[in-house]
Amino acid sequence: MLAARGFVVPDRPGLRLRTLEDVFAYAEAENIELRLDGAETQVRCPQAGRARRRTHVSGKRKQNTIKTTTFVDGQGRLLYSGVERPGRMHDQTAVRTEGIAEQFQTRPGVKAKVDSGYQGLAKEFPGQITAPPKKPKEDVGDGDKYAWREARRRQSSARICVEHTNAELRQWAPLRRFTGRRETFPETQQAIATLISDRAAKRPTRREHSTEFVLARDTTC
Repeated sequence: MLAARGFVVPDRPGLRLRTLEDVFAYAEAENIELRLDGAETQVRCPQAGRARRRTHVSGKRKQNTIKTTTFVDGQGRLLYSGVERPGRMHDQTAVRTEGIAEQFQTRPGVKAKVDSGYQGLAKEFPGQITAPPKKPKEDVGDGDKYAWREARRRQSSARICVEHTNAELRQWAPLRRFTGRRETFPETQQAIATLISDRAAKRPTRREHSTEFVLARDTTC
């Protein structure tokens, strides 16, 4: 039941996002620039001789993992977390199999910031997806190298909110190392992400925090 609840729409508690189509429709309607990033959760290694035993072996972590993709807005508010795929699959391939390219095609007004793992999508949709610039060659001037570092710094600063959201998901032990059957991981992940979305919707925004502070100060005076 928790896995099927969906994710709270910021500032609209009565509405929920349950699919990628919902996320892109909301981003287009509200003119929101998305941030997305993948995360890996370690899962149990199947017994020797089992079919598809290496499909979940991550090339990055050298462990059996399941990858998920997190979508947030510019303030780091969780809009969607899912797209579960075997750890051996590349981040970009995982979201492509979920139909993210079709979503960018049908909704050309939606923009997103991504990391270097999604360079292919950034090339395919240059006006919509922004990825970090590639490292310049060694023989370029110092000015070009400085511009590259500054561009990467700005890109990283704009994307740090999705990293924080992934870190919040990893505070839950099942999303650090899942000890159950791999088939049950998607529902567990969705349930935890939904709980985090509900909890985040109840937090006051930065503006509300500052207003409360001003009111408290005026009352004291």
